[in-house]
Amino acid sequence: MKKAIALALVGAMSVGLLAGCGGGSSSSAAASSAASTGAASEATSPAEPAGATVNTTDPITLTMSWWGGDSRHEAYQNALAAFSEKYPNITVEASYGAWSGWEDKKSAQLYSNSAEDVMQVNWNWLSQYSPDGSKFVDLNQYSDIIDLTQFSQASLDACTVAGELQAVPVSMTGRIFYWNTKTFEAAGVDYPKTLDDLMAAGKAFQEKLGDDYYPLALGEYDRMILMTFYLESVYGKPWVENGELQYTAEEVATGLDFIESLEDNHVIPSIPTMNGKGIDANNSIDKSQVWIDGTYAGIFEWDSAANKYQSALADNSGFVVGDEIKFGDKANGGFSKVSMGLAITETCQHPAEAAALINFLLNEEAGASIMGSECGIPNSAAGLSIAEAADKVKPLVKEANSKVMAFVDFPLDPTYESTDLKANPGGTYADVFGGLSYDEYDSTAEAAEDLVDGIEDALASAAQ
Repeated sequence: MKKAIALALVGAMSVGLLAGCGGGSSSSAAASSAASTGAASEATSPAEPAGATVNTTDPITLTMSWWGGDSRHEAYQNALAAFSEKYPNITVEASYGAWSGWEDKKSAQLYSNSAEDVMQVNWNWLSQYSPDGSKFVDLNQYSDIIDLTQFSQASLDACTVAGELQAVPVSMTGRIFYWNTKTFEAAGVDYPKTLDDLMAAGKAFQEKLGDDYYPLALGEYDRMILMTFYLESVYGKPWVENGELQYTAEEVATGLDFIESLEDNHVIPSIPTMNGKGIDANNSIDKSQVWIDGTYAGIFEWDSAANKYQSALADNSGFVVGDEIKFGDKANGGFSKVSMGLAITETCQHPAEAAALINFLLNEEAGASIMGSECGIPNSAAGLSIAEAADKVKPLVKEANSKVMAFVDFPLDPTYESTDLKANPGGTYADVFGGLSYDEYDSTAEAAEDLVDGIEDALASAAQ
């Protein structure tokens, strides 16, 4: 059965991203699904009464999708192989890839009702693509299969949209700084712990190492998040509350001034400079030579991304988790959120078995011991205990997560990550921060007006 699962995974990787739900053809059920995409769009999940049980005898094919780096891909594949040992009658076909362009592919599948049975989902997808509960199964119906008592009520509430638990929260996350101390040593300074340190590092890098070296690199979305941390620290109020932006255009302009000051003081490279180094919407910082060789020595990323950036370095012996920087005295600033969830699509024909797969990955020893912290620090109490006992919680991720959760003061509104705002290219964040960096605005006040308008439009759309 291991061989069959391995073949299904290899086949799905080559065609799954194109085929969507159904994937390969390792069984007649899978072949039928792949050959009838139109029929799949008409499908709805069968009604499952309370106390639904898992079929352990009839041949069943499930499809599953996720995004991530190589280590996450490997963990999921190994966990699916272990799942097949427990349920030899269930074949799981996988589709996976990097984040770049992933949401566009998955949103198209969700709209056409051709998405995989089990999906790793971003938290905002629930409210963005299923505000009425029409895309994802209410997992409360499968509480006899998924042990929901292992998850905090707050995280379950965050995944409840339209009165339905549309995903199980895999982990909680937030942003923090990571530094390549080897480059800082070459520049003759310590990695930054304060805003003054950050500004001083920019000058030291330029003077000691040259114009190509920067202590920190930020893409357009990274700039938006760091600006939010800054403003919440300075003004002491959440970014959005009760569906309304809490900041005026004038206040937002001060945040844009802050980001501009990082460019002006050689703390971060401009977007044109990064684009010239091959960093753009299709190529993330960790894939660039300037990150790999240490020319860019810092990032501001999710706590779950620590190992991805560390492993990309040619010499990673100096890679460390930094400290959150307190930018103002009104609050610590910054936010935490549900990092990702596992959801079952309404088109899934075997939701009980799909629920068994989710429980296996998050709550059961055989699955959770393999997944470890590949998707962040497990939110499941059982999963975390299992992962720690198996020594599968990566120290960097745990350190980063602990620092984030001890620092940040605010929750995140799901509209913050809506496609209209976050898309690159075409989203408000990319347009505004890219436009600023390319000198397409006469002032930060003008850019702030565009940013506020885009955010208020997105909030209005979400409220409809």
